Amino acid sequence: MSHIALKRILHVRRWTALLAGMAVLALSGCAFSPGVYMTAARPVTQPEPAAPEGITLISITPNLIREQRTTRPQNSAEQVAHLFDAPRPYRIGASDVLHIMVWGHPDLSPAATTNTDTTGYAVNSDGFIQFPFVGQLKVAGLSETQVRQNLAKQLSKYIKNPELTVKIQSYRAGRVYIDGEVGTPGLQIINDIPMTLPEALARAGGLGPKADRSAIAITRNNLTTRVNLPQLTAEGINPNRIMLRSGDLVRVHSAEDAKVFVMGEVLQPRATPLHYGRLNLNEALGESGGINPASADPKQIYVLRSDGGENPQLYHLNGSNPAAYALAEGFELRARDVIYVDPVPLVRWNRVITLLLPSSQAITTTRTLSN
Repeated sequence: MSHIALKRILHVRRWTALLAGMAVLALSGCAFSPGVYMTAARPVTQPEPAAPEGITLISITPNLIREQRTTRPQNSAEQVAHLFDAPRPYRIGASDVLHIMVWGHPDLSPAATTNTDTTGYAVNSDGFIQFPFVGQLKVAGLSETQVRQNLAKQLSKYIKNPELTVKIQSYRAGRVYIDGEVGTPGLQIINDIPMTLPEALARAGGLGPKADRSAIAITRNNLTTRVNLPQLTAEGINPNRIMLRSGDLVRVHSAEDAKVFVMGEVLQPRATPLHYGRLNLNEALGESGGINPASADPKQIYVLRSDGGENPQLYHLNGSNPAAYALAEGFELRARDVIYVDPVPLVRWNRVITLLLPSSQAITTTRTLSN
């Protein structure tokens, strides 16, 4: 046997060993295929895939959709009813400054007294002001009219039929804090105009371009309530019914925080924002161009939801039957959900080949050059 013939035989044996190794990989169920995928090899008769350890697997069924609809609040009014209130007259509080004029008695004007704040009477931390002849007068919690009546009664002991004017010169007692996606975040002073939620947002420069109108959080006494403005108006509820109080914190969340992530075998993997807090599985897949007909396994559509807990939930939809997309239409997504469409096994194997062939060609070229 010639030296050249021997080299050809050895070359064929090397390729035979390489192809045999590749066949072993194929028979192993593509366990080492590139990319992320949700399931391991399993018999085709297995009804449900096996969930990874520590994850609860839940099938998307009609019963699950009904359960979702039952647990979801039917209207926004139920969630925000404790924030509803009717407009009330402003009540004087600590740090407010009052302007008090006694007609016909300029000696009682603020400039002639010593206990003043610039040109007015400042309400101390206990809710009192110091007024000539009267001394300390309780004003906190009263309206301008009530203060005028009380002060006139006290002054009538020294002045016949006193006529007074009482006005709030500076509003300093009540504040709410507005944060997030608004024009000018910061403190807003509560004055004689009722501080409704829309009024507070308008004073803060209005909602920003990235604001999520369905995710406005109001924190009061360590209790946070989420307000969905579009849903409120859709239900015929006037947002002006939401009255803010001193100490409230209002945060307008960004729409960038309310997205779902569509990955795997779809035509356009992307991060998709919720539409005013709502998005179903069909819409998310549709906005990603739908599943890839050339590579996707429609029986393996998953939604991974963690909710910040230690035991994430994995929802599974078998989309091989078109009727299954009626379930997808009813499956409500939440912010930060991950939708993943698994590839068919053949696609995984093709990806293995794609990775292995360049390596085998490089080995062959190296050996050829060395010979």
